[in-house]
This record gives sequence, structure tokens and C-alpha cells, in this order.
Amino acid sequence: MNERGLIVRQAGTVLVGQVAVVAFGVIDTLVAGRHSEAALAALSVGSAVYITVFVMLMGLQQALLPVLSELHGANRPDEVGRQFRQSLYLWALNSVVGMLALLWPAPLLHWTDVPEALQPAVHDYLRILAWSLPPALLFRLFSTLNQSLGRPKSVTWIQVMALGLKVPLSFLLALGAGDWAGWGLAGCAYATLAVNSAMILMAAYLLRQRAFYEPYRLWHRLEKPDRRVLWQLARLGIPNALSVTVEVTSFTLMALFIARLGTVASASHQIMTSLAALVYMVPLSFAIATSARVSYWLGAQQPREAIRATRDGFVLVVGFALVLAVMILSLRSPIAQAYTRQPAVALMASGMMAWLALYLLADAIQVMCFFLLRCYRVTLAPLMIYSVLLWGFGLSGGYRLAYQGWGPWSAWQHPVAFWITSSCALVLASVLMATLLRWTQRSREARVQVG
Repeated sequence: MNERGLIVRQAGTVLVGQVAVVAFGVIDTLVAGRHSEAALAALSVGSAVYITVFVMLMGLQQALLPVLSELHGANRPDEVGRQFRQSLYLWALNSVVGMLALLWPAPLLHWTDVPEALQPAVHDYLRILAWSLPPALLFRLFSTLNQSLGRPKSVTWIQVMALGLKVPLSFLLALGAGDWAGWGLAGCAYATLAVNSAMILMAAYLLRQRAFYEPYRLWHRLEKPDRRVLWQLARLGIPNALSVTVEVTSFTLMALFIARLGTVASASHQIMTSLAALVYMVPLSFAIATSARVSYWLGAQQPREAIRATRDGFVLVVGFALVLAVMILSLRSPIAQAYTRQPAVALMASGMMAWLALYLLADAIQVMCFFLLRCYRVTLAPLMIYSVLLWGFGLSGGYRLAYQGWGPWSAWQHPVAFWITSSCALVLASVLMATLLRWTQRSREARVQVG
């Protein structure tokens, strides 16, 4: 099979699993929207906090993907297993830090002026999700291992089965049955806790029973922390985590700032967030698959094959992003109405979806660049680009346009202000990231030719 075929096959498998996971949030949004407008608004805030914490910590662990892919390309299975075991120390630290942040979110809610009426429901939601964080992060390690080895099918099957469990649990625990009214938003969180726990149990069973994993000796006795290995992961993972945090918080903090505009604005933004997270899985899946192939070729000391894989990945991701953007523009009203029974919420959400189409196109390019730059160990420059554009222009600009006015425009008092500035910031970021990636690859190829 040619390189493009390999990328499509792996990306397709990853995509199915990623969509299944993101569908967890879509299901919660649908359930909360049918429970009440207030529940949907509280979900918008609570999920923004959880995603911020989870993605930041996951960014630290994602450093393992290019490391394991290179070791796989160099045919060093024993070292793959040892690096994986060392990453368990990182997982343990991440779990403790993340749980503390979710159990005590009051400072963040206060800083962003989340209305007092929403805070009790948000606190309850996050306290439950705090206990689901460790199994969720551990499953991400299992996912990273399989993606680096070019075997994502096991991950996908677990995620699809988990979705089959999540759907009935969320509806039952949130909306109740018979005379029982259910637990509302807290029910969605309990369903997530149960599903994440089931996923990591299934992953542990596969790691123990499948013959494919035997050469990597994953169940070998856990060594003491190796400072060299952990420093390598930290050196790659910390800038990566900061970059991902800037990118995600430029997105999730919108929900906290928009909360002061009222429940209709928060609910409509939650619909946008849910849809954006769902369609983002397409470019993310291609970025994961392409970066695994690029790291494999770099580990095999074949930089020209890495560049060929890069080109194939970009052709695929841009093509699929264009198709999705056209679909969103064409079906925005039916999509919004499928999420909520509230006409005002659906109208506001559908009106903002044109900007989501632009956001998606730019996001597809920049996420591919970000993953591929990490293959070349370039992490600080993306962090600077994200900080200046996504925070400095996207989020800060949206806040100013929404609440203070900007130049000839008075304060809009509307969530679309955040989507406009964030979309424009992402376009600029994608141009700079693509330029940086091309320069990096040319430099690597030139060094190999000289050597």
C-alpha cells in the first residue's frame, strides 16, 4: 500500500474512535439541552474547564507519540516498552495535578465572572469528572502507544463500544426513567466516569492478552524513574502542553467569558463548541496518522520519505476540511435545531456557523503543522505563534470587541465577536506554521545531504 493509502487507513481508524469520544460531549449537550436551558449553560462552562485541564495534561503525554514512532522505525521494541513504562510516572503526576484543579475550580470561575447562579451546578459536575480524569489520561497513553505502532484498531473498538455504553447511561442518569427525574447534569458526569473506567479496564485486558504486544514487554517490572528519559519527555512535552493549552484555552475560555451574556448566549456557544469539537476530529486524525508516518521515516533515517508523507497528509486533510466546511454552511439551521428545542438558541447558533466553517479550514492546516513540527522537535516557535495570535488577537480581541468596542465598532455584546477574531487569528497562525514547517523540513534535508 502506498503512503497516502497508509495515512488514509490509519486516519480513518483513528477518526472513528475520536468521533466516538467527542460524541460523548455531543450526547451530553443533547441531553442537557433537553433537560433545561440552565443545564446547557452550566455544561458549557463545566466542559470548558474540564477540557482545558484534560487537554493541557494530555499535551504532556503526547510527547510520547513521536518518540515511540521513531523507536518503532528504528526497530527497537524493548526501548518502546521501557519508554512507555517510564511515561506512567508522568501519568501519575498529571492525574494528581488535574484532580486538584477540577476539585477546586473556584478561582477560575471567579476570575472569568461566571454567574453565581451557574456555579453550584458547575462545581458538582467538575467534582464528579475529577475522578474520571486518571482513567481518561491512562487510556490516552494506551491510545498513543497503538498510534505510534500503526495499530489504532484496538483503540477504536474500545471507543466505539464505550459510546454504546455512554448513550443510554447519560439519558438514564440525567433525565431519569419512570417516576425518577434523574440527576440532571451530574448524571452526565457519572456516566462519563463509568465509561472511562470501563475503557481502561478493556485496554488493560488487551495489553495483557494480545500476542502483538509481547515483543515490547509492557508488563515488565516497572523501573525506577529514569531522569534522562523523563527529561526527554518533559523537554518535548512541556512546550507541547503549553502550546496545546494556549490553543485550547483560546477556545474554551470563550465559554467562560460568554457566560455573562446570559443563558441563551452560553447555550448557543455550547452548540458551536460541540460541533467544532466533532468536526475537528477529522484534521486531528489525519495529523496523528501523518505524524506517526513522518516520525517512522525519520527514525528509519529517510527524510525524503518523511517529506513525501507530509505532502500526502496535507492533500488529504485540506480536501476533507473543505467538504466539511461546505456541509456546515449548507446545513447550519437543521444542525442547530437538532441540538436544542429553544428557538432563540438555535437561531443564534446557526447565525454563527459561517465563522465555524472558516475556523475549521484554518484549524485543519495548523493542527497538521503542529503535529509535524513536533516530529522534528520544534516546539517553542509554535508556542510563541499560538500565544501571540490565539491569546493576544483571538481571545483578547474577541473580549474587547464583545465588551469594550474596538476602533469604529462599539461593544457587540454578542458571542459571535469571539468567533470572528478567533477565526482570523487561526488563519494567520496556519500561514506562519506552514511556513515554519517548510523551512524546518528543508533544513533537515540539507543537513542530511551535507552529512
